[in-house]
Amino acid sequence: MSQIRTAELVHTSDAVRIIVGWAAFGALLILHPFLTPPVPTPTLIVALAAILAVIVFCAFGVVKQAELLAHRLGDPYGSLVLTLSIVIIEVVLIAAVMLGPGEHTTIARDSVMAVSMIILNLVIGLALLLGGLRRRGMRVNSTGASAYLAMLIVLSTLAFGLPAVIGEDGAYRPAQSIPVIVLTLGIYAFFLSRQMGAQAEHFMEADDRPAATASHTQIARSPITEVVSAHRRELLTRLVVLVLTMVPIVLLSHDMATLLDDGLSRAGAPVALAGVLIAMIVFLPESITAIRAALGGEAQRVSNLCHGALVSTVGLTIPAVLLIGMATGQTVVLAETPADLMMLGVTLVLSVTTFTAKKVTAMHGATHLVAFAAYAIILFS
Repeated sequence: MSQIRTAELVHTSDAVRIIVGWAAFGALLILHPFLTPPVPTPTLIVALAAILAVIVFCAFGVVKQAELLAHRLGDPYGSLVLTLSIVIIEVVLIAAVMLGPGEHTTIARDSVMAVSMIILNLVIGLALLLGGLRRRGMRVNSTGASAYLAMLIVLSTLAFGLPAVIGEDGAYRPAQSIPVIVLTLGIYAFFLSRQMGAQAEHFMEADDRPAATASHTQIARSPITEVVSAHRRELLTRLVVLVLTMVPIVLLSHDMATLLDDGLSRAGAPVALAGVLIAMIVFLPESITAIRAALGGEAQRVSNLCHGALVSTVGLTIPAVLLIGMATGQTVVLAETPADLMMLGVTLVLSVTTFTAKKVTAMHGATHLVAFAAYAIILFS
């Protein structure tokens, strides 16, 4: 398989998705003068529909490459490739906004909060509901899920709770930012080293058959370097195709933010809704992959994709924006409102009860969806 030529790995549909995605982004750059608000309503609707269609078209290409990589690498490595790819691009774009003109004191807080509610409640809720209805119940590797949730509790406290208590107007002072950056990056690096090393088996699918334990342990102990060495060309090619297909999705999502703000303001919707919709679109490939995994009975892969994405989002975004804030003198407000802090706390407690159960069911999924509905009520209040 390692001798397969690159041309045989990249199908015509893959090339078409890459071309369409980048062509759409190029068209947006050219048409930017005509899409500056206020945009005529018919033009606004057509532009938003066209962008969304391209994003969905490219998203299925990202899902395809992610599933092929996951099949070749196995979990947690396969899921980690997809989550880190999306999260790193998202972090870079948030950083780019902060380094641009204007004041963006709450962009990191609002973005990460929106992503948290979407991933922990909407995506996981849909995945568990649909998977639970098909499978009647799925087993999750509780040790791995517990590790994710322990990380999220600590990282969320450092990001949103602590600055409200010890910060100044919701922002860390420089002397406080430095230890927070060190602690966040330190625990995140340690987590990744354990996930990809000694504790890799904790992030693999749980198996109902006791006889399968030995084979699972053997798989966990087989070095990933052997897989990479044997299939280097295939893995590198698929990773490049994944990134080239995914970058236009993120760029298009952020470019359509202005159009969404214009449309939502006309409809009288809250401005914060635009951030939620953008976050939903950015994480569309991961959401589709998680739902398909649940339908296939892979509950641990749902956790790896969703919880892993959020751990990486918080673990990378918060240090990045704090560093930028210190370097540029910008105020970075991280403290959340009492209502959002309450919803985050409820969501984390709900997640712990869900993923420490012997089996996750459609009922668990339904409760997460109700929690997201409650967040939507707060958003519109």
